[in-house]
This record gives sequence, C-alpha cells and structure tokens, in this order.
Amino acid sequence: MTTNPRWRTSATLASLAAVAVLAAGCASGAADDPANTSGSGEAAADVAAGDRLAVSIADKVLVLDSDTLEVVDEFDSEEFTRVNPVGDARNVLVTTSEGFQVLDTAAPELTDTVFDADAAGHVVRHHGKTVLFADGTGETTIFDTDALVDSEGALPEVETYQAPDAHHGVSIVLADGTLLTTVGDDTARSSALALEPHDDHYDEIASSDECNDIHGEGTAQGEAVVFGCADGALLYKDGAFSKFDAPDEYGRMGNAYVSETSPIIVGDYKKDPDAEGYFLNDVALIDTEAETYKVQNLGDVEYTWRGAVRGPNDDAYVLGSDGAIHVLDPGTGELTASYPVIDEWESPAEWQDEHPALVTDGEVGYVADVANSRIVSVDLATGEILTEGPALPAAPGEIALNLG
Repeated sequence: MTTNPRWRTSATLASLAAVAVLAAGCASGAADDPANTSGSGEAAADVAAGDRLAVSIADKVLVLDSDTLEVVDEFDSEEFTRVNPVGDARNVLVTTSEGFQVLDTAAPELTDTVFDADAAGHVVRHHGKTVLFADGTGETTIFDTDALVDSEGALPEVETYQAPDAHHGVSIVLADGTLLTTVGDDTARSSALALEPHDDHYDEIASSDECNDIHGEGTAQGEAVVFGCADGALLYKDGAFSKFDAPDEYGRMGNAYVSETSPIIVGDYKKDPDAEGYFLNDVALIDTEAETYKVQNLGDVEYTWRGAVRGPNDDAYVLGSDGAIHVLDPGTGELTASYPVIDEWESPAEWQDEHPALVTDGEVGYVADVANSRIVSVDLATGEILTEGPALPAAPGEIALNLG
C-alpha cells in the first residue's frame, strides 16, 4: 500500500475562518428574530424533516413549506446557485462563488456560515457523513452530518483530503471510513481511489484508471458504489474496483439514481456525444449484486438529469418532456405507469437553465413547474396531485428537501 500524507483535521480550518461573508438579505427579517421563528410563527425546533423545501431562482433562494408550497421566506443570493440538503433534517448548502453557504430552513436564515470552496461542486451524504468537493482545488471536506445542528451555526470540525490536482470530482466516505474519491486534472479525469484513513495520512486500498470522464456517484444496497464514465460505469465493491463497458462506443453515465435498499442502480445514459440539447432517451440499469449492466430504451419518454428519482417500492420515477412522471421497474426495465403532472416542455439550451426538475422524500414527489413558476407535489405511489403551489417570484431552478 502507498502512503498519501494529505489528511488533516481541524475544528476551524484557517481557510474556513477567513471566509468572506456573503451578503444575505432576509425578506421577512427572520434572521434577526431572537425567537428564531419562521414567517408562519412556527418555532424552528418544531420544523421536522421534510417540512421545508429550498428552491433556487435567479438572484435568490426561497424556503417553501412542503405541504402548502407557499414561500416562508426568501433571501438574496447570486444569479445562479445550486442547492443540496446536508442530510440533518434542517440545513441546505447553497453553492455560491464563495463556497457552500449554509441555509437553515427551520429558522429560516441564510446564515453567514460558509464552507470555503473554489468552484463548489458535489455534495454527498452517506452513513452520517456529509462530503463536499471543491472543483477549483480538488479538496474534499468531510464532516459529521449532524454537526451543523450541534454546532449551533458555527463551522463544525472537519477533515479534508487534498487531491493531487484540481478537477471536477466527487468523494464519498463509507461506513468503515474508507474514502472513495476521483482523480483528474483540468484536462482529463479517468481514475478513482479507495483510501484508508489514518491520523495524518491515507493508505491506498485500491485504484482504477478505467473510467474515462468519471463523474457522479451512487451507493446501492451493501455499500456498492458506482461512478459514471463516458464508456460505461465503475463499480467499487468488497474492496475492489471493476469496470462495466457500455454497449455503445460512447455511452456516458453522469448521474446515478439509487436506493440503499436496492442492489440496482439506475443511471442516466447518453449515447450520442453530438446530440443537441439535454434530453435523454435511455437509462443504464446496473445490478451491483449480479454485477450486470444493460441499457434500457424508454420509448417516447425523454428526460434530463434533473428529472429522475427513486421512490416507493424502489422504483424509478422519471419526469418526461411530456410533463408526466413515468414509473420504471428497475428489475425489468419496464415502464409500469404514467402520471400527468405539468405541461409539455422543451430541452434547455444550457444545463444550468431552469427546466422541470423532480425531487422526493421517498413518497411525495416535488416537481419544478417552470412554465408556471411554481412547485407541484405528487403522491408517487398513486400519481395523485397533492398541491399545486402558488406562483413564485420567478421560475424555479433546483429544489432541495430538508430530509434527515
């Protein structure tokens, strides 16, 4: 095994302590409320997991009540931000030019707490750890998922790993502490490492350089982890990597839609590198237990990377360009139901552009209805529309749910 002295622990890293505070305008003054109550008068301590949504719009981030889909509060941010749940049932990370800024959805408050990051990228939650990746430096930041709540707004103790080179990457920490992380630079990325942590360094457990354009990850039952590649997928299981080859010369998987109670990973799949727009028409189905990989065509169903989740019965739910949510049985690859939700829509010109998105708490799906600048909630098991939210100040971009 090789030694990599790139591990450090700090209660407050100097780089984090020096973070420049982002200006955050609070529409209702909730951030100044000593009782820490929301616009509805509900005490922050009473806001349970799944009660709040964070929704990004141009120049702002909104906090919505997940039942009524009404705006609880809104905060000034940047023109384009992304939102990711921390996994502690309360906080959401808003990616800005300064890093990962903490949005407390219970208070609600866009706090001054920022995990400093150059080109803040992926956020991964698994087994009590939340892991951040800074594309501009290649630094991985790891903290206990509940630490933000326990630290009462201060930066929690973190551990960091520095990749040899900056790249668009992702990391995940497994239950035994193993760090899985991507390797690359500003010209290419094709590798992944499995690293065992020690007090001041990592030892390499396994590695692979077979995953061209490595991107994204997903963890299935039994902590089988899959990374997407431009020519298939890379599996880490039982301490070793193995490669799945796509049936097409170019067969890119960039995102994995997973359930930790299912061995099957559903991945988005693109087979034409020159295709215009961002619509996809196939999915990759990876059985991590049987170690099989196949591509399933979805017929007339077109979707984007923002429009697929796992839900009831571990099925996959795909938001199509026809405005319906289509139910996919990952075991058979068959579409078993279709639920109309919103109007038909066209592919975005750029991936960042607002377009319909789907997130879920496992039972209820929340759809970004961009054409009508609102959120719609749906019972995924039946297709029943639960709530059609009121109009938002602008078209919704991304949605994050404050699940624990």
